[in-house]
Amino acid sequence: MLWYRVCIYIVQGSNFQSKKGDFCKSAMANLILPSLARRLQRTPPHLFLLSHIIPSLSSSPSPSSQLPFHFLFHALHQTSLLPTLQTHHFSTFQPFSAHNLDDPFDFNHPRFRTYDPHDRFLLRFLELLRQVPHYPSEAEAMTSLDDSGIEVNSEMIYSAVWELREEWRLALLAFKWSEKWGCADEKSRNLLIWVLGNHRKFNTAWCLIRDMHQSKVDTRTAMLIMIDRYASANDPCKAIETFHIMEKFRLSPDQQAFHSVLNALCKYGNVEEAEEFMFVNKKLFPLETEGFNIILNGWCNISLDIFEAKRVWREMSKCCITPDATSYTNMISCFAKVGNLFDSFRLYEEMKKRSWVPGVKVYNSLIYVLTCQNCLEQALKILAKMKGSGLQPDSATYDSMIHPLCEAKMFEEARNILTVMMEENLGPTMETYHSFLEGAGFEGTLEILNRMRKAGLGPTGDSFLIILSRFFKLGQPENALKIWVEMKQYKVEPSHTHQSVLVQGLATCGWLTKAREFYADARSKGFAEDPKLKKLLKEPARDSMHKGKRQVQRLNREGWMNHGKGSRVRWKIHRNKSRRKKKEIKKSNLEL
Repeated sequence: MLWYRVCIYIVQGSNFQSKKGDFCKSAMANLILPSLARRLQRTPPHLFLLSHIIPSLSSSPSPSSQLPFHFLFHALHQTSLLPTLQTHHFSTFQPFSAHNLDDPFDFNHPRFRTYDPHDRFLLRFLELLRQVPHYPSEAEAMTSLDDSGIEVNSEMIYSAVWELREEWRLALLAFKWSEKWGCADEKSRNLLIWVLGNHRKFNTAWCLIRDMHQSKVDTRTAMLIMIDRYASANDPCKAIETFHIMEKFRLSPDQQAFHSVLNALCKYGNVEEAEEFMFVNKKLFPLETEGFNIILNGWCNISLDIFEAKRVWREMSKCCITPDATSYTNMISCFAKVGNLFDSFRLYEEMKKRSWVPGVKVYNSLIYVLTCQNCLEQALKILAKMKGSGLQPDSATYDSMIHPLCEAKMFEEARNILTVMMEENLGPTMETYHSFLEGAGFEGTLEILNRMRKAGLGPTGDSFLIILSRFFKLGQPENALKIWVEMKQYKVEPSHTHQSVLVQGLATCGWLTKAREFYADARSKGFAEDPKLKKLLKEPARDSMHKGKRQVQRLNREGWMNHGKGSRVRWKIHRNKSRRKKKEIKKSNLEL
């Protein structure tokens, strides 16, 4: 009720200029109040009231302004009392995902790769396509492809578009050429739209969709791919707009398409926009458990915001939506990830009381939070209980123990868990290898990378980001540079993120000359200018350097030790005592 009054205050305090006066105010209030109320609920009330509505009262706190602090403490007291293991560097580990949505547009998934990448006809076709830039015109390039004598089919075109996914112009040319021979099918067209979306060539993608529409080809999947790519490009407004214009292509936006929009927005971090979209369209698509579960998954497993997850959980109750097994799985996952052992088990017990059967993902969450809180023995008991209930542990189950153990430098225990994992005929995953990189030296890192390659699990760009970050954190820039050379042997192309981590790490470790060299090399390869890195690489001012040297000399003369304030003071006192002793001895000698 407080939030509603706040919204009324804002609307009434606004000057809506209109000929219809009060009617306009009323209409605007009806339109914006529900949306504004939900947004205000995400802001702590005491902060909003003090800074936006009653600034004149900020110097004199009232009892109502103290309530949010009490509520926050009461809601999160278990989290604050339990020490959690958190990494402060790059990590790709996902111990469990409470709601793994079967993404129909993840073309990186192995199910889309049904071809042989070493097929000699495909390799010849790709070779000819990569020679296209040497031709003066596209027409001549097409002619050369016609004269090549290659027998093309739809499967080869799909394979070529996939192999050329980083070179969208050549992928588009391959598709155009296939249209000439009648080999362009819907599967290849959808993949091409996905590739164009990855490169933000949305206008070109829309041209393909219009051609499909004019040819009486179903454009539903293509439109959903566009929604997904707009969301991945951090353009939620365009994603939602695409959903609304589906009717122009003789498509009716149904419940499945509606959920696809929610999934796409949440998957790429636009959870707030997804929630707003769900509430705005509740008349056309009534609120139900599945929609709330998608929003919960976004806050619990993507944004990892426990405050927002709790708020949505309460919103479900207000809307008379009954949580199901997936709802509980999401919430338990979120509590486990933030190290809240008490609430994780509280919801686990509540879930069983409501006759929902906990699945593997719930047990993985419990095992993870127990291991994080240094309760490995209890985690193993939960694992035994899981097996006793007829559930088979998966690789994520053991990774949920291995990763926190490696973070806590308990590598012997982590290796023991890995042994048990392999005895269960479960091979290490990429996350398993990434976890063991935490404690590996340079030679050990090379060995792990070699094992990953033999197992067909990379290494990937993320693997090298973890390694580079760790070596710089340990103050070993020389090993980081050696790993940078190793990237080429594993055919991993450095991205902008790799370049930034390398340059920033070298500069932080004092290797400014090397950092400037790599930054200049990155700029010459077309990487965008980074103002933060540019500022970091500036030569330090001479005055500050001389000042620093004088300070070091003064500290050395006074005998201060650089081990904390208390240590320096004690050492100085000790030196002063020594000096007083010498003066007393000298004085006594003079008297004698």
